[in-house]
Amino acid sequence: MIINKADIEAVAVKPSQYPAGDMREIAFAGRSNVGKSSLLNLLTRRRNLARVSGSPGKTRTINFYKINDAFRIVDLPGYGYARVSKSVSESWGEMMERYLEGRENLVTVIQLVDIRHAPSKQDVEMHEYLSYYGLAGPVVATKADKVSANQRAKQIKLIRQTLKLADDVRVIPVSSLKKTGHEELLEEMERILEE
Repeated sequence: MIINKADIEAVAVKPSQYPAGDMREIAFAGRSNVGKSSLLNLLTRRRNLARVSGSPGKTRTINFYKINDAFRIVDLPGYGYARVSKSVSESWGEMMERYLEGRENLVTVIQLVDIRHAPSKQDVEMHEYLSYYGLAGPVVATKADKVSANQRAKQIKLIRQTLKLADDVRVIPVSSLKKTGHEELLEEMERILEE
C-alpha cells in the first residue's frame, strides 16, 4: 500500500463529532511519547499531518484522517502520562472507551510500544482491553534505531512475552528517524483492510 492522500477529517471528543461510519478505520494507540505522531507522518509521507510535540500528552482528542479516500487512520490520545491530572486522564479513558466499544467500522487497533523498554503496566492493560474486545492488531515497536540489531531480537521477544502475544500477532520494529519498517506496517494494514 502507498498512501498518496491523507487529510484530517475530524477532531472529536464525543461520538456526535465523529465522521460518518462509512469507511473502515484502523486506530493507533500508545503511551504518550511513544512516537505515534512521527509514525503517522512517516506512513502518510506528510511531515506535519499529525502534530509532533516535545511535551507528551498533547493529543487530547480523537483525530480522524481520511486516507486515499478509502479508509481512515484514527489517532487516539496517548495514555499513561503522569503529568496530566487524574480527572483529565479519566476523561481521556472515557473518550477512548466510547470510541473503541461503540465504533462499528473500527477494524483493528495497532498498539505502539517503545522497543527500548519492557511494555509498561498501562501497555499490558491496553493490550488486554483490546484483546477482550477483539480489536488487538499488530504491535509496532517504535524507536528501533535506538537499539542494535542483536538487541532488537531480544527486545521483540520481551515485548511478545510481556504482552502475552499469540504466535500470529506480528511485532513490527519501526524507526521514524531512519524511515525503516513502515513499508512492512503498510503491507500489514493493507492485509487487514482486505480481510
